[in-house]
Amino acid sequence: MILEIMQLISMVLVFVFAVMAVETRDILYAILSFCGMCIAVGGVFWLSGAVYVAIFQLLIYAGAVIALLIATITLTTRTGSVE
Repeated sequence: MILEIMQLISMVLVFVFAVMAVETRDILYAILSFCGMCIAVGGVFWLSGAVYVAIFQLLIYAGAVIALLIATITLTTRTGSVE
């Protein structure tokens, strides 16, 4: 029973993070939401018993999101007053 509740919570988190990644206007928040979504999908796989798929999900996609985050920080500039 507790496993099904944890899976349901993880699936809701995946949906919330996916909507946040698409609807957010700030690119950094979108990337962080996408990272949260990838971690939550890994959690869904782990709770479903697909441990190898969960590890693959976390290693490959989380690594790609970190590279995307570094590229975004490097290539974009924040607008605002610099004193």
